[in-house]
Amino acid sequence: MAFLWSLAAFIPLDNYGHYIHWGVINISVANFIVVVLMIMTFVAALLLPFPGRNRRKGNQ
Repeated sequence: MAFLWSLAAFIPLDNYGHYIHWGVINISVANFIVVVLMIMTFVAALLLPFPGRNRRKGNQ
């Protein structure tokens, strides 16, 4: 647990956040990264083969 507390020292928390401005959309960089990672996970779940699919085809 002490290791996690030492990692927090590398991130300065006394600054203002960075924002992406695109027309009327205003989103923080941290939230944008989370949204991109969620979309990548969703696309990967759609494209990667389902585990055990080959095993079920052999039984039929």
